[in-house]
Amino acid sequence: MIDFDAHLAPYAAHSSRSRGRRYQESAPGSRSEYQRDRDRIIHSTAFRRLEYKTQVFLNHEGDLFRTRLTHSIEVAQIGRTLARSLRLNEDLVEATALAHDLGHTPFGHVGQDVLNECMKDYGGFEHNLQSLRVVDELEEHYGAFDGLNLTFETREGILKHCSLANARVLGELGQRFIDRAQPSLEAQLTNLADEIAYNNHDIDDGLRSGLLTMAQMEDVEFFARHRHEVRAQYPGLQGRRELYETIRLMITTMTADLVETSARLIADAAPADIDAVRKAPPLIRFSDKLRAETTELKKFLYANLYRHFQVNRTRVKASRIVRELFGAFMADPVLLPPDYQVQAGDTLKQARKIADYIAGMTDRYAIREHKRIYSMDEL
Repeated sequence: MIDFDAHLAPYAAHSSRSRGRRYQESAPGSRSEYQRDRDRIIHSTAFRRLEYKTQVFLNHEGDLFRTRLTHSIEVAQIGRTLARSLRLNEDLVEATALAHDLGHTPFGHVGQDVLNECMKDYGGFEHNLQSLRVVDELEEHYGAFDGLNLTFETREGILKHCSLANARVLGELGQRFIDRAQPSLEAQLTNLADEIAYNNHDIDDGLRSGLLTMAQMEDVEFFARHRHEVRAQYPGLQGRRELYETIRLMITTMTADLVETSARLIADAAPADIDAVRKAPPLIRFSDKLRAETTELKKFLYANLYRHFQVNRTRVKASRIVRELFGAFMADPVLLPPDYQVQAGDTLKQARKIADYIAGMTDRYAIREHKRIYSMDEL
């Protein structure tokens, strides 16, 4: 029998000691429990849809901009590297990274915000909770159960944030939000791998789009410092190669800082196992210096990219599409596919099914569905 946990630190998530699945299954044989989770996620319908869901730029705005799918793959790649350095479970990190955006709406964060507004009287909408709903209930691949029946640890990592009201109905999975406890180190690490990925790769997409310039980026000390290092090493290097080298160096700095800081915190806390990790303060962190620098970078991207007037124009259009789709379906549920219609009078359940339907849409499907409902040209 293969020992998948032999190389792991005692405080890592050991697949042989998983808290298990909601529905008992036979052992996965030649795979670990977390490898099975990863494989189920990759083969899910929701994972394939990520190819056509917005990261920053809508799918039709260019073929080379990142989507939720490519972003998730990049998070998994960074996460595995970090996990290996800290002797954590790479397979669990990969599974969590690939699943963390499965519940995201079309049109990025604006779609999530608008859908939450539409659902304010029906329990709200949280994309992390929706990702959990996708893997627990909405995927339809198996005869014995709804969803993907993932392990507790993968589901724990997917649920990065959760309101107390929702946590109270989630049982064991929601208890840590009530107790203010921590998830596994793998979950903590994936959260920061996500941050490393989007901070750096949004710069790339912003510059590719022309909404940002290299001259603007010089206002961010962290970027400027690494760009100057690249220029010193490669005099005369320009264009995309200069940018790629700069971003590569920034990612190296971030990952090295995270590993060094986290290793020191783990050594000081000396958790005996994953249960001790859950009782400790957060142990996967950037240094205070790097955290300050990444905060400056995020503020810059928010002001100059995420709220650029051209992005705002798209946000307004996307907001209208999501809001009007929700309104149309609530007013006339007969517009929905039969699987999303519920018994008349159950407004709360109908609203949730509508949220499931809209959240599952890709950008282009939402645009097309809106045209089908509101445009006379689509009769």
